[in-house]
Amino acid sequence: MLPKHHRLRRSRDFSQVYRQGRKAASAHLLMRVCSLPPTANANPGVSSYPAPRIGIVVSLKVHKRAVVRNRLKRQVRAALRTLLPRLRPAQWIVISLKPEATECEYGEFLRELEQLFTKLEVFHGHS
Repeated sequence: MLPKHHRLRRSRDFSQVYRQGRKAASAHLLMRVCSLPPTANANPGVSSYPAPRIGIVVSLKVHKRAVVRNRLKRQVRAALRTLLPRLRPAQWIVISLKPEATECEYGEFLRELEQLFTKLEVFHGHS
């Protein structure tokens, strides 16, 4: 499971990412990223950028069985945990799995996530 402050949960947050986000695709994943403006913060020493938040979408089109969809989500979350420290703050990210993802393993998810994050400039060091 991703830490609570890194989860995208509300329907309107997902909608905002779908409307305003940039997107990129790989063989098994489709990623949308929406950058957020800094929040007004009363404490000058505290960072005004919230942690990146991520949502994972696996539709019935990917597989009809919930067991398979949940396994795919767990594999993507495990790959995300290794990449989480490298993500820039103030990013909302929605990752959708394609039907071809049922053949994918952890290493492929990790590689494709890294490629998409680099392509969409979500890692630290990209502006």
